[in-house]
Amino acid sequence: MQGWSHFIPTADKIDYLNALLKVGFDVLDFGSFVSAKAIPQLADTKDVIPKLDMTNTRSKLLAIIANTRGAEEAVQYDEITYLGFPFSISETFQLRNTNKTIAQSLAQVEEMQNLCVRANKQLVIYISMGFGNPYGDDYNAEVAISWVRKLSQLGIKTIAMADTVGVAEPANITYIYNHLIPEFKDISIGAHFHSAPDKWEEKIQAAYNAGCLRYDSAIKGIGGCPMAEDVLVGNIATENIIDWCDRNNIPLQLNKAAFAEAWEMAGRIFI
Repeated sequence: MQGWSHFIPTADKIDYLNALLKVGFDVLDFGSFVSAKAIPQLADTKDVIPKLDMTNTRSKLLAIIANTRGAEEAVQYDEITYLGFPFSISETFQLRNTNKTIAQSLAQVEEMQNLCVRANKQLVIYISMGFGNPYGDDYNAEVAISWVRKLSQLGIKTIAMADTVGVAEPANITYIYNHLIPEFKDISIGAHFHSAPDKWEEKIQAAYNAGCLRYDSAIKGIGGCPMAEDVLVGNIATENIIDWCDRNNIPLQLNKAAFAEAWEMAGRIFI
């Protein structure tokens, strides 16, 4: 929703999220505690939370934060389990996304992690620009891997390598996950891929073959990062991942009928 051009009414957000909660996803990225000026689409997150039906779902809620102030707000809500923070290994993008340098952001990660531990929440770190960047900032796979090592020392238990602008290629994906997953057995190493429509499957396949079992997606592939570039590269479509799992005999604990209803609702909301 964050990159959608017109404001989606709060009531529609609530209906859509409640439909998604019925499907049975592990985690639902539902809103953010980010400046309303930066992400006006999600300025109503606090109004949405009390209306979400958490009584009959196994899904856990994740809220995006951009700084310690946002984390302080988010941890107050019992309904929220995960706080997600985009930590860019591109200096240019970190400044664009959170108005902080990488060094400043690392200090904030430590503050936010301490907040989460005290509040019994879990901090999820997205390694933004984890597969390269369009700004000319230094990048190679070893740089990405070294940042996971540094973050692991803070006690972070969930890290998603994020292909923020859709530049990841199978060889680099394979190399990164082949190194990360064996080394960090006590950390859930996930994938947050953005992709052109004809490239998503090779990315999922490469990551899965290297042992990655946690994937972010969005129905119909809607979205992208409005802080990244002028032209958004969309998320990978949830329905594509479900179909891929079915074709590869990978069982999913999802309510397919509830998913069909949410998919149909998305067609009405995102117009």
